Formats: sequence, structure tokens, C-alpha cells
Amino acid sequence: MKIALLGYGRMGKTIEKLAENRGHSIVYKTSSGLKEDELKKADVAIDFSIPEAAFKNITTCFQHQIPVVCGTTGWLEKYDEAVKICKKENAAFIYASNFSLGVNLFFELNTQLAKLMKKFDQYKVDVEEIHHTKKLDKPSGTAITLTEQILANSAYTNWELKEENTSISEKTIPVTAKRIEDVPGTHIINYASDIDDIEIKHTAHSREGFALGAIIAAEFLKDKTGIFTMKDVLNV
Repeated sequence: MKIALLGYGRMGKTIEKLAENRGHSIVYKTSSGLKEDELKKADVAIDFSIPEAAFKNITTCFQHQIPVVCGTTGWLEKYDEAVKICKKENAAFIYASNFSLGVNLFFELNTQLAKLMKKFDQYKVDVEEIHHTKKLDKPSGTAITLTEQILANSAYTNWELKEENTSISEKTIPVTAKRIEDVPGTHIINYASDIDDIEIKHTAHSREGFALGAIIAAEFLKDKTGIFTMKDVLNV
């Protein structure tokens, strides 16, 4: 499989190494701008760029019928528009806030726990995420996905990024975002009562889990058309 890497930072370099180990070739990589003649050599594109570049990267791929796997977060106000363009161009697209196998299993666990805890309003939920200091968006896309899953399966009505000394209303899920050097990604869901706490946690040890999941998604997406998710890739 011939892969274009759109965004060649630390994640892009990890994807390159793992993809080549799986027998794929990287035919184009960029961290600034697109050379469409080079892009067209690819069977599939993997985008781990920056929020400001993601939409243009993705839609340019659609125009050339190049399937796109996107793990860039912070651009989702344009997601619905991207989906429309994908369908119009008869292209293929997978977006995930996190491609890690473990995180996607964690998503399923989070959903089931939220459904269970809905009956027990003495427990108040909060979400915490910790990432490296170079992560641009806050909170993480993964934390937003986790929070939205809880909202869909509980009596909470919205979420809010919790800053120091701020108060949060009873129907709002507080989300705490911390930035600590060299932390690949930690996500904690905590249900707290006066008597006890119930907590689930996912801790990434490296970027390789995210990178491998993106490559597996690209392998799934090649030669397909349509909009897919990691639930389709992992059949969960």
C-alpha cells in the first residue's frame, strides 16, 4: 500500500516506521502545503497535521478520490462539511479522535458504564486528560469523545473545560486538561460520591498504539468509498 503522510511530526515519523515494517511504502510526506502531483501517487492518505491544515488536506484528497484517515483534532466545526464533500466526490473517510485499539475499547467501556451509572445520581462524573506540552488543542479530542458518550447516556446536558477556581453547574460535566512533558496520553473517568469513587482509566505508554491503529484503519479503508469509524475497523 502506498501511503501519503500529511503531517510529518512525531506521530508521522512513528507511522512511517511502523508502516514500512508492515510492508507499506511512504510515497509522499509533508508538514507544510500540498503538492497534488505527489499526493496522487498514494493509495491512501493519513493526516496527523494541525487543526488549521486538516480540512484543506482532507478535502484535497477527496477531490482526487484518495481515501483519508484523519487523526487531527481541533477542526471538527468543519466535520459535517467534510463529510458532504466526501460523499459528493465518492471518496472514503475515517476520522477518529484516537486510533488506539485500547482507547477504542475504552470508549465502549465508557459508554456501558455511563448507561449503568445513569440510575445512580449520587455519583457525580468528571473527566480528566493529561497530554504532552506540545499538544495544541485543549481538551483532547479523545476527552471530548468520552464526554459526549457520557452526555448521550446520562442526564447531563453539557460539558465545560474546568479552570482553576471556577464553578460548574450540576448538569455540566467538568473536564480537566493537564499538560505535562512527555506524556503520550492519559484519560480518566471518575464517578464520585460521598461514600466512594468508581474510576476507569486509560494510559498510553507510547505513540505506537495510536500509529498502529491509524495504519490498520488505512488498510481497512483502501479501495472503499463512504464514511467509516473505528467501530467499523475493529468490528466492535
